[in-house]
Amino acid sequence: MPDSPLAHTVASLQSRARTELAELVAFKSVADPAQFPRSECEAAAEWVAGALRADGFTDVALLDTPDGTRSVYGYLPGPAGAPTVLLYAHYDVQPPLDESAWISPPFELTERDGRWYGRGAADCKGGLIMHLTALRALKEHGGVPVNVKVIVEGSEEQGTGGLERYAEAHPELLTADTIVIGDTGNFRVGLPTVTATLRGMTLVRVQVDTLAGNLHSGQFGGAAPDALAALIRVLDSLRGEDGSTTIDGLEADATWEGLQYPEEEFRQDAKVLDGVGLTGGGTVADRIWARPAVTVLGIDCPPVVGATPSVQAGARALVSLRIPPGTDAVKATELLTAHLENAAPWGARVSVEQVGQGQPFRADTGSPAYASMASAMREAYDGTEMQTSGMGGSIPLCNTLAALYPEAEILLIGLSEPEAQIHAVNESVSPEELERLSLAEALFLQRYAEQYAQR
Repeated sequence: MPDSPLAHTVASLQSRARTELAELVAFKSVADPAQFPRSECEAAAEWVAGALRADGFTDVALLDTPDGTRSVYGYLPGPAGAPTVLLYAHYDVQPPLDESAWISPPFELTERDGRWYGRGAADCKGGLIMHLTALRALKEHGGVPVNVKVIVEGSEEQGTGGLERYAEAHPELLTADTIVIGDTGNFRVGLPTVTATLRGMTLVRVQVDTLAGNLHSGQFGGAAPDALAALIRVLDSLRGEDGSTTIDGLEADATWEGLQYPEEEFRQDAKVLDGVGLTGGGTVADRIWARPAVTVLGIDCPPVVGATPSVQAGARALVSLRIPPGTDAVKATELLTAHLENAAPWGARVSVEQVGQGQPFRADTGSPAYASMASAMREAYDGTEMQTSGMGGSIPLCNTLAALYPEAEILLIGLSEPEAQIHAVNESVSPEELERLSLAEALFLQRYAEQYAQR
């Protein structure tokens, strides 16, 4: 860390940051009432609102969004004539998956091997703590030099579009000169990175039905059409022999120009088993940042334990398609749906239901705010230059904000570097990254205000 008064203040705030992150991680704020009580998300939203009020935010509000969840808004006024910066994070999290696979409880922040473990520690409860730490440090060094709006979403991980629709209905609420999305991450620990592109996403449920009811596999197997076998064939048709995504009519040959991702580093980050090959063609960066990627997220079928010798009458799967910049998510959903319907063998009945959708995003990295962020990151990371990368994940709100506020500069930073293992078991955050990025954001706000005043 640099030796400066602001850096020392940020460092002194890390104990508070850990305490608050532990409180926030303790909420089982999965925005799906079928998995966790809605009260967990409501309590997390109240915690966020309380934290904003305690830090001097005015107009703090719990926003009831159209998807039935709550986002939290707050406004912190700055000096007269100062620009307005919108800071974004989300408090909802992915489900913990197999809790028995966690080394420590998923909703209990636990320090181990120099990292803090817990669901949401990096994605994205840590992002909110990063914002708060940066603002608190600035208050001790002359005050926050910009007007600040904070929006903390309650259903980002579900992709149900609640905040997007709320923002479209209330466009004045989130208007800003610059928007900092705190939900991405450095290319790796210690390498300051802004994210230039995000893949969009569509999420569908596909149901395959072949029989009026299950049948005895000894009496009917061999002639009776098996719905589970049909579903397997349908899902297999989504990939080519090399594992690349092959959806009829969907282009999948784009290339990534810029920071590359060495294959051996990717294998290590992804924990690919020895002897197992990667899927797809082109560079790793091509595959994860510039091309579509289909993933079967889950299948409804009998588990092995307790399975009976039956031909299945119906089977269902949840399918995710990540969509690169340059491809429209609505069109991609239409192509995916048509492909699934047309791939069914034996005349099996296929129905497709869209669950969620978000457009891909490409930032304007030549905007003036990027120069301020590059300078801030260079100082916070002891002279290391800021890099620009893509990210295979999706943040649907980005395109909504870009459409509503076309003049706003949008930057994407965050704590979700590869070691964080977001969306997987044993998610964690690097305390060092939290400290450096909190400092970088504080420095950015200072330099952006200075730059704005000179325009």
